[in-house]
Amino acid sequence: MPEGDTLFRAAATLHTWLAGREVTAATVPATPMVGRTVERVEADGKHLLMRFDSGHVLHSHMRMTGSWHVYRTGERWRRPTREARVVLTCGDRLAVCFNAPVVELLAPGGDQIHPALTRLGPDVLDRPLDLGEIRRRARSRPPATPLGELLLDQRVVAGIGNIWRAESLFMEGRSPWAPVSTLSDDELDALVSTAGRIMRESLGPFTRPPARWVYGRAGRPCRRCRTLVRAQRQGEQARTAYWCPTCQPG
Repeated sequence: MPEGDTLFRAAATLHTWLAGREVTAATVPATPMVGRTVERVEADGKHLLMRFDSGHVLHSHMRMTGSWHVYRTGERWRRPTREARVVLTCGDRLAVCFNAPVVELLAPGGDQIHPALTRLGPDVLDRPLDLGEIRRRARSRPPATPLGELLLDQRVVAGIGNIWRAESLFMEGRSPWAPVSTLSDDELDALVSTAGRIMRESLGPFTRPPARWVYGRAGRPCRRCRTLVRAQRQGEQARTAYWCPTCQPG
């Protein structure tokens, strides 16, 4: 599933090419926006919101399969036409959403009452990050909630996915299985802040993908202590948690 930094980058690209442009053609569900102007495109956690001057919002959620591309008119697409969920034409630019399970046009004000959007916690990429609100939401969860599950709970903090939960937990020396009750407020703030920091660092225009500490390295030596990295499914989402038993005790 695309994580918050991927959605942030996609929204920035779409905003650069579409903001201020009139929609000259569109497919369902964006057809009513023909003749309207794209005001801005933004990410909210793992949700992408394209806002129009009419107040309508084109809401998309990528989940495991979706992606947005921008093309020049006549340019060959990198994905088959049959996979396009929506095509938005703004003059000589086309924005194409491929394979997204959720693509819907919200009426003006619809994003303020949308059940998925209104439940989201603060975006981990926000500057400044609202640590107080994240802490409040985290403490409202059962004390036994494992940290690995807490970081993926978009109702607590939005935007963290499997890669960055694994890496931030390693960098803070926290086991994904440790209960949230074992962390002080300062330690919880530090964990979330680390996730936000490394995700923001990944957004740099010349940033190379960093060497992962534990993500995707099950059965391989830890880069720090040489203990074999472990992996196991965790929580209702059954996402694979990666951790070093030595560097992340508990």
